[in-house]
Amino acid sequence: MGTPWQPSGSVGELHPHEHHHRNIQGGGARAAVFGVSDGLVTNVSLILGMAGAHPAAGVVRLAGLAGLVAGAFSMASGEYVSMRAQAELLERELALERASLSRMPEGERQELVALYTSRGVAPELAGQLAEEMMRTPELALQTHAREELGIDPGALGSPIQAAASSFAMFALGALLPLVPWLVAHGAGATVVSVVIGGTASLVVGAALAAFTRRSPVWSALRQLAVSAVAAGITYGIGHLVGVATH
Repeated sequence: MGTPWQPSGSVGELHPHEHHHRNIQGGGARAAVFGVSDGLVTNVSLILGMAGAHPAAGVVRLAGLAGLVAGAFSMASGEYVSMRAQAELLERELALERASLSRMPEGERQELVALYTSRGVAPELAGQLAEEMMRTPELALQTHAREELGIDPGALGSPIQAAASSFAMFALGALLPLVPWLVAHGAGATVVSVVIGGTASLVVGAALAAFTRRSPVWSALRQLAVSAVAAGITYGIGHLVGVATH
C-alpha cells in the first residue's frame, strides 16, 4: 500500500507508520440472540438459587425482577459501549484507507492487482479490474474496504440497535423462568421454572447455532447443559444457606 499510515489522535490526523486492520463487526441480531441466552441463564440460576433457600414467594419474585432489570440495563450499556467503540475503530480504518487512496493511488491500484492475481485472476484481467475499481474515490474505498479489510462501509453496525435488542431480549430470557412465580409459589413454581428454563434453553441453543455454525442439536444440548449446571449449583447453594439460616 505504498507507505502505510498509523492513527494518532482524531480521524483526520494521519502519520506515517504501519497500520493494522481488524475485522470486527456485529449487530442487533447477534445481540438479541446472545442477550436472551444470557438473560435465561442468569435469571433461572438466580430464581432457583433463591427458591432453594425456601423463602417467601415474594422474596423470589423480588429477586427475579431485580435480576431482570439490573441485567437488562447492564447488558444494554455494555453492548452500546462495545458497538460504539467498534464503529469508531472501523471508521478509523476507513479514514486510513481513504487517506492512502488519496495520497498513493498507484500503490493502492497495485495492491488490488496483487490481490486479484493471488486469487487466480489472470494478471491482465486483474489489472483491468483494479483500474475499473479505482475510477471513482467512493468505489475505490468500498472495494478496498471489502477486499482488504473485510468490512462493508455502509454496514458498520448500530450501537443503539444493538443495545435495544440486547435489553429487550435479555429481559425476555430473564422473564421466562420468573413467570411461574408471578402466579404461584413453592415447589410447583420451582418445577415449572425448571421446565420453562430447560425448554427455552434448547430453543435458544438451537438459535445460537446460526451464529456459531455448529450443529443445532449440539448447540441446543450445550445450552441446556450450561443452564442446568448453573441452576443446579445455585439451587444447591441456596438450599444449604437456607438450611443454615433456619
